[in-house]
Amino acid sequence: MKKQLISGLALILLFASCQNTGGDKAKTTSAQEVTEQKGQTYTVDADKSTLKWTGYHKGGLNPRYGVLKSEGTLSVENNAVTGGSFTIDINSIVTDSASVDPTTAGGKKSTDLDAHLKSADFFDTAKYPTAKFEITKVAPFDAAQGKSVVADATNTVSGNLTIKDKTVNVTFPAKITFNGDEVIFYSKFTIQRQDWGLTYGTEGNPQDWMIAQNVDIELNVTANNAK
Repeated sequence: MKKQLISGLALILLFASCQNTGGDKAKTTSAQEVTEQKGQTYTVDADKSTLKWTGYHKGGLNPRYGVLKSEGTLSVENNAVTGGSFTIDINSIVTDSASVDPTTAGGKKSTDLDAHLKSADFFDTAKYPTAKFEITKVAPFDAAQGKSVVADATNTVSGNLTIKDKTVNVTFPAKITFNGDEVIFYSKFTIQRQDWGLTYGTEGNPQDWMIAQNVDIELNVTANNAK
């Protein structure tokens, strides 16, 4: 009986850790019409902007994290974002070496993971070197409808995220602020990689099973209006 209780508790803890992510769970639908970009154009400042990602092994164990480079624009009218488009350079992916311990990763280093992620096993950057995010809707964030990990979230943003040859519309909270000629766009949300067919090998591959489906994305974008 005691063993059964312990086993049951272990399963509950494993399930809980599988659900534990660092971002708001993005809502997904089919691709939507991209919103018209009205107003002034703000260009992403690469030196002040970051796109961080975190992936996990099953149960939330051994997180791997790093950064990607992106470029793009936001459109602003009357102190409100009306639209925007971002292009993500998948070949720029860099895994933080602090997240990969070669002594526990079979001797593999963070650079080995970079190469594997770029291969046909995952992103296949030889065929699909970039991903794209195009805003389809920006609405005020309603705190009464739900909480967000983003402190003082101001908006709910929807957009078409295209990875490889598949486009899925994702919706998540964001904090958008204006500082003179700058727009700062911050969000932290979680997507499920299978929505874009990002699997390791064929369906049912035990190596793919060991990788959690959830991936956290943290966007911290500063865009400037060059008058």
